[in-house]
Amino acid sequence: MMTKKNASRSFNRFLPYLLRYPKEMTAAVILGIISGWTTVLMTYYMGKSIDTMIGKGEVDFRELLQLLSLLAGILVVTVLSQWLIQRLGNRVSYLSVAELRKDAFAHLNRLPLNYYDQNAHGNIVSRFTNDMDNISVACSAVFNQLFSGLSVVIIAFFFMLRLSLLLTAVVLISTPIIFLVNWLVATSSQKNFAAQQQIVGDISGFVSEMVGNQKIVKAFQQETVSQQRFEDLNQQLYVRGQKAQFSSSLTNPLSRFVDHLTYLSIGLVGGLLLLSGNQAVTVGVISSFTIYSSQFSKPFIELSGITTQIQTALAGLDRTFDIINQPEEKPDGEHALVLTDVSGEVVFDHVDFAYTPSNPLIQNFNLIAKPGETIAIVGKTGAGKSTLVNLLMRFYDVDKGSIVIDGHPITQITRDSLRKSFGMVLQDTWLFDSTIRDNLTYGNSDATDEEIEAAMKKAYIFDFVTRLPQGLDTLIGASGIKISEGQRQLMTIARTMISNPPMLILDEATSSVDTLTEKNIQDAFLQMMNGRTSFVIAHRLSTIKNADKILVMEQGSVVEIGSHDELIGKQDGYYHALYEAQFKNQL
Repeated sequence: MMTKKNASRSFNRFLPYLLRYPKEMTAAVILGIISGWTTVLMTYYMGKSIDTMIGKGEVDFRELLQLLSLLAGILVVTVLSQWLIQRLGNRVSYLSVAELRKDAFAHLNRLPLNYYDQNAHGNIVSRFTNDMDNISVACSAVFNQLFSGLSVVIIAFFFMLRLSLLLTAVVLISTPIIFLVNWLVATSSQKNFAAQQQIVGDISGFVSEMVGNQKIVKAFQQETVSQQRFEDLNQQLYVRGQKAQFSSSLTNPLSRFVDHLTYLSIGLVGGLLLLSGNQAVTVGVISSFTIYSSQFSKPFIELSGITTQIQTALAGLDRTFDIINQPEEKPDGEHALVLTDVSGEVVFDHVDFAYTPSNPLIQNFNLIAKPGETIAIVGKTGAGKSTLVNLLMRFYDVDKGSIVIDGHPITQITRDSLRKSFGMVLQDTWLFDSTIRDNLTYGNSDATDEEIEAAMKKAYIFDFVTRLPQGLDTLIGASGIKISEGQRQLMTIARTMISNPPMLILDEATSSVDTLTEKNIQDAFLQMMNGRTSFVIAHRLSTIKNADKILVMEQGSVVEIGSHDELIGKQDGYYHALYEAQFKNQL
């Protein structure tokens, strides 16, 4: 939950991002002093102009014209300096937030996979969009008022002292009250702003999930349920947002109320001094003082007017730094080995693993995969098949035991070289919005057109791609053409072929293609798997019957291991029962 301490800590961490632009900050300070000086000076000469018209029996139009010309020049300088401050403020604000966004995204790439497993993706995205935008807007608003406002306060204070000590005391009594009101309201409402931003993130995550899975929602007639869930979240946002906005909105009217009382006090005290014959107080002085008091309190009132933006930004900063505070994936050791010339011997040695300590998943797992062998992994849902993939790729580290590749424990191998040694084709296809060429060469940017063409032919998408108007340069995704799920899966297969890895991981890689295409792809897979150690997680007999070894997993343990013929011959074995239940009808 966002607290005053967290807000202060987050701002202090963001400050160095602002200080990366010293030239702009220095220019803003200088312009702020100029703007503050000219603003106060303009008020001073306005008082002089009034006294010129009132203090004499007749108006000296020559002197008045000189004063008005001077005021016009001062006004031009004031407007120009404030415009330049605004330009600098926008530049510093958006550049500093861009740097923060870049650092946060870079850190996001270094986080372990369990962070993504435990946090809604839409909520993470919301921190890079809603929260960052709020920070930019609030930072720009504060920046535009800070330097000129501070200068006005200081310069106006000295001008007021020069004109009247008593009237200055009247102004100084009210200013701390304005500051106190702002501080009390901000402190009491910050928790509501933090909760509001959290709910915004939850809504973003929910909408992202529903949009991405709208076919499933419609197929199961869950539109009403999803609508109700959205309305519940929306109502929570309304309640929290209303509390946050209401409390925050009190600052500006309360500040203005105190400020208006100051006007009355100045008029009352100044009028009494004027009537008492005080020579230092004139109508022009009272008029100037009224404006000075407004200028003196204006920065505080303007800050109270953007309290909502500031508090929303502080909540966004806290959520952004929450990402940066997350522990990174354990770095590679200083002497970590870069895996090259992989032969493909993989050994699981007494491996234990659990996603949560209270729920053990894999226990005492042992396996030796010789170079070039195909290892099929079968078992019921939740048996731990996909977990083996996570452990092989070091998306997660084992709790006990070790995984060894070519005689080297994977903890002593750089992650980049380890993961580069595996080519993955998963059931969940992923293609990004770009050209077909970019997607196919994602794992091998140096692939030649000949290599791309050969892979497309093996994956049976060559004819499909060549019929497109732009061929390999055709855009796919939201801004391009739409392709079927089967075509997407064929493209991921071709992508893996182009990357040409020494080892393979296939996780139900042909689930979205028709039977005839599946058979053709299996032939292509057999060619690609030839000489490569391959791990195949599958549910179809055609995928696993030719494997060198079949692992049957049950609750994280290997209960049987052998070839298809060996295991099917065990009438009371796990594989035989699994075959009867799942595979027999596929023959």
